[in-house]
Amino acid sequence: MPSFDTVSEANMEEVKNAVNQANKVITNRFDLKGTSAKLELKDKEREIIIYADSDFHLDQIMIEMTQTMGKRNVDVRFLDKGKIEKISGDKVKQTITVKKGIEQENAKKIVKIIKDSKMKVQASIQGDAVRIQGAKRDDLQAAMALLRKDMKDLPLEFNNFRD
Repeated sequence: MPSFDTVSEANMEEVKNAVNQANKVITNRFDLKGTSAKLELKDKEREIIIYADSDFHLDQIMIEMTQTMGKRNVDVRFLDKGKIEKISGDKVKQTITVKKGIEQENAKKIVKIIKDSKMKVQASIQGDAVRIQGAKRDDLQAAMALLRKDMKDLPLEFNNFRD
């Protein structure tokens, strides 16, 4: 029976490359020279920490990072911004978490969308992914199109396609 997995996973190699490239741009930018502006990748490469001298610099670094990720085809919907923390004096930092996997409530939403569509496919939650099975390949492709249309707030990828 043909099937595929619906996942929500960022390409961490590209995230790492985007952070490195954004760091290079930040060190060469005229308005950020001589400041403590930098990006760090931590916690098994799932957290990006932005250090800056002010809130304005933090915003500029965030814009540069999101533009760089866009150029490297990393969806910025994977980024979960944390709160801005004061370090010392005017210096600030912000932690950004790179999301991995589909949360339980979103997985249930995907299953509900598939069931409500009355298509000849079945959806089942498999940990942090949703497996969709059907009798025909065309039905599975229609399910992919439906999920792309209905789940705009979640960056979905379809992999592990088996015929």
